[in-house]
Amino acid sequence: MNAFRRHIAACNNHPGLHLLRPWRIGGAPMGYLAPADASRLAALPGWQAGAAALDLVAPPEARDATLAAAAAALGIRSRGELFDVRATPDSPALAVLDRGAIPRFGVIGQGVHVNGLVRRADGLHVWIGWRSKAKPVAPGQLDNLVAGGTPAGLTAFACLVKEAEEEASIPAELARQARPVARISYVMQVPEGTRRDVMHVFDLDLPESFTPQPNDNEVERFELWPIARLFAQVRDAGEVKFNVNLALIDLFLREGLIDPASAEGEALRQGLATPV
Repeated sequence: MNAFRRHIAACNNHPGLHLLRPWRIGGAPMGYLAPADASRLAALPGWQAGAAALDLVAPPEARDATLAAAAAALGIRSRGELFDVRATPDSPALAVLDRGAIPRFGVIGQGVHVNGLVRRADGLHVWIGWRSKAKPVAPGQLDNLVAGGTPAGLTAFACLVKEAEEEASIPAELARQARPVARISYVMQVPEGTRRDVMHVFDLDLPESFTPQPNDNEVERFELWPIARLFAQVRDAGEVKFNVNLALIDLFLREGLIDPASAEGEALRQGLATPV
């Protein structure tokens, strides 16, 4: 398999959502449950099993509590952070659910990824972060300058500004200069369930005089790499966090390191936009 396509394939390893049980709010599919989980939830208050799907029938004011009770009934450990529940990435939020339950319920999870770019006389350089070795996901691996899930009630851009300060000590006035460049999606089977992720990717041009500094326990340190070194890392090695590879492939396409008009470039571009 092509060195870059293998990363896209790894993030789209799900055998098929048709194997799962859809669950809905007001007739709109919100996510996908394992059949055994759907059967357990059907016996709880606020749920109703139909021929085609499991419906959350609790009134709007009780939806959040009903979902929280369902997550507790399935033994899901809370992460103490709520995410919006939406039918599509752009539709209104109809409820909130603890982040720890998002994969188990097969709900769309959205997040931001920021390429920190420095355009020097000797070429484009990219800030990367080494993730903390204590992180439960991809410990000690390479990450974007800024990345994080979008909590309930925040837009992608508001999340970017928040995460930029928290993770890399980037002042808000500088973070607000980031520009949206891509939306990447994938459907991934993980031990916790199904990740239906949407990544909002931004580019942020930074002055040579600026050095990001870790401001929480998410990142151990930042390093500024020539883009050619990062290209080789994604192509040949395995130290980059699984979905960060996708954000970097998109960057390589836009910067011309991979010809976007070639058959390979078109295949990669198509693979970065898997319907969720």
